[in-house]
Amino acid sequence: MTSADPRPGAASPRDGGARPRAAGAAALALLATAHFTLSLDFNVVYIALPEIGRDLGLDGAALPWVVNAFALGYGGLLLLGGRAVDRLGARRVLVLGALLLGLASAAGALAAHAGVLIAARAVQGLGAAALFPATLALIGTAFPAGPERNRAMAVWGSAGAFGALAGGAVGGILTSAFGWPSVFWVLVVPALAVALLAPRLLPADRHRPDPGGFDLPGTSLVTAGALLLVFGVFRVPESGWASPDGGGALLLGVLALAALVPVERRSASPLLPASLLRDRHLPVAMGLVLVLMGVVGTLHYVYTTHVQVTLGLDPFLAGLGFLPQGVAAMLGSALLLPRLLDRWGVRAVLFAGTAGVGLTSAAFALALAAGSYWAVLPAVVLLGLTAGTVYPAVFTAAGSGVGEREQGVASAAASTAQQIGGALGLAVLAAVAGAWGGLGTASLAGGAAAVAAAFLALLLPRPAAGRSAAGRPPHTRGVPSGGPGHG
Repeated sequence: MTSADPRPGAASPRDGGARPRAAGAAALALLATAHFTLSLDFNVVYIALPEIGRDLGLDGAALPWVVNAFALGYGGLLLLGGRAVDRLGARRVLVLGALLLGLASAAGALAAHAGVLIAARAVQGLGAAALFPATLALIGTAFPAGPERNRAMAVWGSAGAFGALAGGAVGGILTSAFGWPSVFWVLVVPALAVALLAPRLLPADRHRPDPGGFDLPGTSLVTAGALLLVFGVFRVPESGWASPDGGGALLLGVLALAALVPVERRSASPLLPASLLRDRHLPVAMGLVLVLMGVVGTLHYVYTTHVQVTLGLDPFLAGLGFLPQGVAAMLGSALLLPRLLDRWGVRAVLFAGTAGVGLTSAAFALALAAGSYWAVLPAVVLLGLTAGTVYPAVFTAAGSGVGEREQGVASAAASTAQQIGGALGLAVLAAVAGAWGGLGTASLAGGAAAVAAAFLALLLPRPAAGRSAAGRPPHTRGVPSGGPGHG
């Protein structure tokens, strides 16, 4: 490796590697902060919803759109954000996404009308749709495949787990002390800090922006399809599968995505290149995360409903009771995952982690009958450990073997499957709970789905003979490569 290597962790013959290591740590800290801020944004607003509804005059039917507007902007525009990363450059798009997120958060905090707040949440989603694939693409290009990238992915995953699980507690404390606008102000500083520090701490984009390379027909179809799917998923629980805004939107979304296939075949610069789907890694990762997030989202719903409705805990105690999951998730991401990836490879980690989530779901079903928080606690901890370990591994697989110019769209495709899977899985399993025996039945059904999905991981290739479990020949550790290590 030469001193011309732009990666923050690249070695230099003059400084003996000390300065590059410090630069790599600073770059990783910035990317972890970006992921933490995104994850915090998902959950910090929930506790504030009742107060938002009272202050801005939102009734029970309109209030969920404070959440849904973000999800629509994020889930519907992720693939567009991923392609922007590949065409315009990951660092440029990261700065743009962080600015949008920070400024929209400030607008939300200042909102005096419901429409302004909901619009601000949609722009937050747009910023997140740019920021998320940019962080993953930068990890894929800034850190060499093997142990170094495995550690970077572990830190990135731990930051996201901490943000997601701290969101409820942070939202409750801020809302109680300073009112609902504080849950938006808290996002402004880290988002703008990421935008301001990125040009100093992250490697420069290696290619000039290519805005003419966007596939406009494909972009329009995939954006419309994803938006319709996400919208339909949110409307199905209230309007039903046969309604125009529920099942009708889902059908239109599927048709739009089906029309994408012939359009992309004729495109000179397709939004989602067929080569990505011919390689097994991305389709397998998308299938796994689709099922995983449906099950994990359902278990969060099962826990919240059980401890508050059945056991009678107030929201503050219910939030405290979920903190052990956050600790377990961070331990799984930061400590367990790098060791398992180095020893087993991503194929075995995905199989074991996904099956583990399925068994955890079954443990939830058994614990619900005991009527005690302490009976549920082991399943809560196990969920954090298994989900916290397997989640970053899914994105390692999604970017495996993908070139630098396609890292953004690969991570965005996997995250789009994550968003749709989380919403659709919860809708389906909630319907199962209502029709066939309650939360325990939904947990068992989710567990069976996760165990069955685990076998998708076995479609990935085994590590080649003579390679380490991380997927690189031992003598090439530290040598740059185009994608994460194979499993």
